[in-house]
Amino acid sequence: MSMRLRSLLTGCLTSMSLVTPGRVAQPGASQFCQSVWTSLGSMTAATSLTTIQTVRQAASQLDDVILGKPTQIRLALACLLARGHLLIEDQPGVGKTTLAHALSRTLGLGFRRVQFTSDLLPGDLLGVSIWDAESRQFHFQPGPIFSEMLLADEINRATPRTQGALLEAMEERQVSEGGITRPLPNPFFVIATQNPAAFVGTSPLPEAQLDRFMFTVTLGYPDVRAERTLLETGGRGSMVRDLPGVLDARTLLLAQQEVDQVYVAPALLDYVQLLARATREHPALQTGLSPRALLALLAASRAWAFLAGRPMVTPEDVQAVFPSLAGHRLPLREPGGDVQAVITRLLRDTPIP
Repeated sequence: MSMRLRSLLTGCLTSMSLVTPGRVAQPGASQFCQSVWTSLGSMTAATSLTTIQTVRQAASQLDDVILGKPTQIRLALACLLARGHLLIEDQPGVGKTTLAHALSRTLGLGFRRVQFTSDLLPGDLLGVSIWDAESRQFHFQPGPIFSEMLLADEINRATPRTQGALLEAMEERQVSEGGITRPLPNPFFVIATQNPAAFVGTSPLPEAQLDRFMFTVTLGYPDVRAERTLLETGGRGSMVRDLPGVLDARTLLLAQQEVDQVYVAPALLDYVQLLARATREHPALQTGLSPRALLALLAASRAWAFLAGRPMVTPEDVQAVFPSLAGHRLPLREPGGDVQAVITRLLRDTPIP
């Protein structure tokens, strides 16, 4: 993107998109912004339109499988486009595993599922080196983590040692075993499901591992209409098995590269920093968002804008992904409180520059 176009976009955001309630936009801002959108659109349409349409087709197919959950589906897609990992927390039977299967089929990715239990060992997940007596050397047998999409089902039923085995893989996208570092496939995406902490046999995820997940989402119960459709059709298990691939790994990587090009104006960076400061100074929170969390917030906001077909990030994009990104990163001082209520107040009270 040219420096001149970046300057135009910055002026557009300052004059129109980033005005606070009650602040008057500059005269002629609407025509000015329209010209900017037209200029940027002519530059990006040829390279992005086909990719965006394909991603939207994938979202539409997922809507037909996971009924009544369009926001959660788009958060999952945004997480993948931003190279993040997804944690789904909910009670059994609401569609967590079905969503993971449907994502892998729709995106055309290699998929492995691991059922986390108390006796699962790190080697069961990462792989082990096996001694070959005939060749008199060790041969590495890759574990299920060597897949493009890994479903870590009921992750909080495993021991902290096994949970920690995911840390290097999720952050560095590589596995070290026997003194050798082995890269993971690209793309690499972890979807983990966990049961509520009150359930028997669960071990809470440590803060360091929670921070590796870009989003935490909750599916919840389906609405009355979606539940009636499920009852009439007998569920979605067989439908998921027959889903065609809408994308493939190459198209997904191309989409991720295009997400990286979505423009973020300096004024929007000011807004992100104000949100970070608000979390760090809030009396109800033990700690605020880290710099790594802010980088994840920018990447997720870019992906959300990309899904909407916009060439630049707006405050609404930040606000759309902020609750899912910040909820598991903001520990409360008083146990039993509602962190989402705190986040709602933060978004309401933080001014847009």
